[in-house]
Amino acid sequence: MSLSTVRRRRTRGGLVERTLIDINHALEQSIFAEKLARQDGLLQGIDARVKVIAMLLLLLAVNFSRSLGVIAGLYAGALALALLSRVPMWTYLKRTWAFTLVFTGIIALPALLITPGPAWVHLPLGITITQTGGRTALFLLFRTGTSVAMAVLFVITTPWNSLLKALGVLRVPDVVVLVLGITYRYIHLLLHTANDMFLSRRSRILKRMTGAEERHLAAATTGTLLVKSLQVSSEVYLAMESQGFRGYPRTLETFRMRWGDWCFGLAIVLVTAAAIWLGR
Repeated sequence: MSLSTVRRRRTRGGLVERTLIDINHALEQSIFAEKLARQDGLLQGIDARVKVIAMLLLLLAVNFSRSLGVIAGLYAGALALALLSRVPMWTYLKRTWAFTLVFTGIIALPALLITPGPAWVHLPLGITITQTGGRTALFLLFRTGTSVAMAVLFVITTPWNSLLKALGVLRVPDVVVLVLGITYRYIHLLLHTANDMFLSRRSRILKRMTGAEERHLAAATTGTLLVKSLQVSSEVYLAMESQGFRGYPRTLETFRMRWGDWCFGLAIVLVTAAAIWLGR
């Protein structure tokens, strides 16, 4: 079945069909991210601790820079790192700019109209876009887009467990790391459970449901998922304690710094310093 056929059926299908498609899409994206983080590429071979620090330094460089040229150069560097890390470019661009254009665009739009300055573009109904407003909105879009691109790139090229363990370099409290790790696993578990529930219900439906029936199904499924999540959380915690858990999860992975990690870290420090100095 082609993707276009699935999308057409999604628009015509009921609640169960739409929910099954959304859940399967979320699971596929998660599996894709894990595979991407473990494939052979430039960033995949860098120590997770170095990548966490590098991401923070580059985010500081982007947000301290006052030059569009410098920000554009940093974004070009992110695209180059994505290519060297074998990240699918269309997927990468869609993940970064979909968020930026929707959320940041809403915030940047008023700046085009209310920021005083020389007139740049005259629109109907007496609306004028000023040069200062256009520059402000462009700065906001580029800064946000580049920051999101940096964060997404380093996250999708790092396994989740390694990323959580690397947060210890920043002295993140153990309880925060633990909550993040459990939340990530619970999302997977609840998605699988919801998928099974809707699939079993779909196999017993012989006719199209009415709107009231769909709402009743959604409410019943939500309540069942809530009860199951509370029950499973208690069972998982008791199982963790019986296996020796004492407040912080331990992993078999050990971090080892290599020459490539030191060189990459040094290069990021130099790029950050140069970007901040040139973007003054």
